[in-house]
Amino acid sequence: MFALNEDHIAIRDMALDFAREKLAPHALEWDEKKHFPVDVIRETAPLGLGGIYIREDVGGSGLTRFDAALIFEALATGCPAISAFISIHNMCAWMIDRFGSPAQREKFLPPLLSMERLASYCLTEPGAGSDAAALRTRATRQGDHYVLNGQKQFISGAGNERDFYVVMARSGDEGPRGISTFLVEGGTPGLKFGANERKMGWNAQPTRAVIFEDCRVPVENRLGEEGIGFKIAMAGLDGGRLNIGACSLGGAQSALDKALAYMKERKAFGKRLDEFQALQFTLADMATELEAARTLLWRAAAALDAKAPDATQLCAMAKRFATDTGFSVADRALQMFGGYGYLADYGVEKIVRDLRVHRILEGTNEIMRLIIAREMVGR
Repeated sequence: MFALNEDHIAIRDMALDFAREKLAPHALEWDEKKHFPVDVIRETAPLGLGGIYIREDVGGSGLTRFDAALIFEALATGCPAISAFISIHNMCAWMIDRFGSPAQREKFLPPLLSMERLASYCLTEPGAGSDAAALRTRATRQGDHYVLNGQKQFISGAGNERDFYVVMARSGDEGPRGISTFLVEGGTPGLKFGANERKMGWNAQPTRAVIFEDCRVPVENRLGEEGIGFKIAMAGLDGGRLNIGACSLGGAQSALDKALAYMKERKAFGKRLDEFQALQFTLADMATELEAARTLLWRAAAALDAKAPDATQLCAMAKRFATDTGFSVADRALQMFGGYGYLADYGVEKIVRDLRVHRILEGTNEIMRLIIAREMVGR
């Protein structure tokens, strides 16, 4: 059902080549120095990766969610943290493409597609993570502007003057129907940032609080009508969950490949490690689980492309399974190295650290189970 055609293979190989040449050689250094390689990220724009599934009339690549899954898995073989950020950027661009007016699409999308500006997604707050509908950031209408006050937490890529922010804020009553979406440009007065968070992984991209203090945003920067912000946020997350699942698969595949290469060279008790049947069985399980997760992810991507009624449930299933599987495979790959796997030199411990957060973001895997179960019992 999911055999890759020539176009799929070409797209995947293009992303694999970029990961091999531009990401993998520097990933450990970026992680160690907590360096955000903006210039390298921008090099993906000429390849069409600034707007993978954006319509072509504004310069987008017009590809499918299935194509995107191939791309993000391939990029993550070089660095999961960078692949994940490019995914977030694409999710923000898609929201504008899907819900924006013609004027908004023409104004905001070209600099995002060229990656002149990088986009961050601002939903989570200090007191509103899994319960996103409880967010408190307030947008008050004052004439031809909204005035934003509040704080967003754990915002990937935040802090650059040239950044761009897709912000969910409360413009009405409590609950999901009181939320609207705003496009906030870097450099807007009243837009401020917290310190770069110290994290377990994802050190190659910054994570900051985004703070709004009487931040004035023009009414024409509201995305869609008032009150549909929660709908926009949830629509974006279906695809975002596929992307982060794909990033988990790419990182785990890289860890498995590293472990297999190491086991062909390392000897113990007079034999190469890959000659021990017990370790061969572990490798077989790892490869099988990755392939099963990949198949489910592709199934969900195809459902989202087809706008199937069960797409949201399948995306939740794929995100839960792919991120759990990816982390488990990477952890077992580290074990194959023994003590050397715990050292930074081999790059496996970085992958384990990077993949751990995938089980939390884009909706925790507990929330994924809740989404799946609600669809099953008809709620």
